[in-house]
Amino acid sequence: MEFINRENIKELSNPGVVSRQLLNPDNSSSERVTITEVHLEAGAIQPRHTHNTSEQIWYAIKGHGKLLLADNKEKNFKTGDVVRFEENDIHGLLNDSNDEFVYISVTAPPIRFGYAYENEK
Repeated sequence: MEFINRENIKELSNPGVVSRQLLNPDNSSSERVTITEVHLEAGAIQPRHTHNTSEQIWYAIKGHGKLLLADNKEKNFKTGDVVRFEENDIHGLLNDSNDEFVYISVTAPPIRFGYAYENEK
C-alpha cells in the first residue's frame, strides 16, 4: 500500500490554471499512471498540445467548457463527461464559463508535468 499525505501533493500553475499532482513519479512508486486534479478559472485556457508517449483520460467533475481539438475543432465538455485521448491526439481546454472548471486527469504511462507549468509549490 502507498499513502500520499496532502503535504506531498505539489501544485503546478500557469495563469488561471492550477494542477494538483495527486499521484505522480515524484510522490509515488507507480510506474503506470499519473493522476492530477486540474482547476481552471473562468476564461482560463490550456492550449492545444499532445503527449507522444502517453494516453490521457479526463473526467469533468465541476463546470463546463470546450475541448480544443485538432483542426481547430471544439467540443463541449461538462460535469460527468469523460474523454480519452490517445497518444499524439491534439487536445486542450477552454473554460468559457463564468465559473471554475475542475477535472481529474489520468495519464498512462506517467508523465512529470512540471515542464508545462510556470510555477510549483
